[in-house]
Amino acid sequence: MRICMLAYSFYESDNRIMRYAEALAGRGDYVDVLALRNNNATYENINGVNVYRIQSREINERTKLSYLFRIMRFIARSGWLLTRKHLKDPYDLIHVHSIPDFEVFAALVPKLLGAKVILDIHDIVPEFYASKFGVSKGSVVFKALKLIERWSTNFADHVIIANHLWEKVITARSVKQEKCSTFLNYPDSSMFNTALRTRHDDGRFIMMYPGTLNWHQGLDIAIKAMDLIRDKAPEAKLHIYGYGSAKEDLSRLIEERSLQKQVQVFDGLPIKMIAGIMANADLGIVPKRNDSFGGDAFSTKIFEFMALGVPIIAANTRIDRYYFNDSIIKFFEPGDEESLAEAMLIMIKNQRLRKELAANALTYVAQQSWDIKRKDYYNLVDGLVKGKS
Repeated sequence: MRICMLAYSFYESDNRIMRYAEALAGRGDYVDVLALRNNNATYENINGVNVYRIQSREINERTKLSYLFRIMRFIARSGWLLTRKHLKDPYDLIHVHSIPDFEVFAALVPKLLGAKVILDIHDIVPEFYASKFGVSKGSVVFKALKLIERWSTNFADHVIIANHLWEKVITARSVKQEKCSTFLNYPDSSMFNTALRTRHDDGRFIMMYPGTLNWHQGLDIAIKAMDLIRDKAPEAKLHIYGYGSAKEDLSRLIEERSLQKQVQVFDGLPIKMIAGIMANADLGIVPKRNDSFGGDAFSTKIFEFMALGVPIIAANTRIDRYYFNDSIIKFFEPGDEESLAEAMLIMIKNQRLRKELAANALTYVAQQSWDIKRKDYYNLVDGLVKGKS
């Protein structure tokens, strides 16, 4: 089977895309990926997957126009290259990863010529856009994005949605339930496992956040919490890894609070590199805001920390309460730095609690691994292509 994936994303940093692509290549399918470039070669074969990096991107958009312009360039480039490659040697399946959901229309020519199309909604676009740029749900833009979501999901032959709360939203307003499947960001045990931990006691207590640096991720709340605990837990350090529009603001906040010794911000790293760093943390921090987007956005890093045996503090958001409970995660009140500071101190001082939560989380995540769910994806792909007229 010949498959092409389109993703306005950095392939090496997106576990969801890598997981699908390497699973297909691993069973013998031919897989191309058209993605973004970040100081990498324009072409590389990674574990049997042909990765074409067709456009560079710096994640620093602060205006709607700059954000839209870069996306539209990628859609035009990916659509042109996809069409050329399909005409030369047709694909059986095009798997398009959102954001944006309208990237799916780059697959117009292959679809007209018989290829099946999956739209994989990683993040729900109208709510994401509203959170990123402060747009109200009653605005013309928000309503237009909902309309585009409906067009995009109806154009696709099948829609994959990243969590069950978003599935309820999207099936209520855009697409029929029978056309959808829900796949969480399941961790791959070959990349995320307890054997990766190599750090010994060095007198520090390292808390860590790896991921995108956007406002809804609540990292400013974590930095303010570090300010509150600096004297009570001088051994505590917060390491932040990632790229995003909030990076400059976070660095400025660290400087304003004179927290340079307590908080460090590092560039993002490829998944296979960041996994080892995560494994050597003492505590994972997921401080999301509970807004209309962040509150329903499932955090991949939670499953990854669980698989690594690292205990977690997370905001008490709708999505995390839907999947988890107090026996596997230490929750704090979203948006409240005092609540987060209190949770940090409890976890820093209570080694027994950390071990208990980590052990329970390992048991939980063992039932949610990609090793188990991979077969469901194979069945979906094979069923779509087999039914192709």
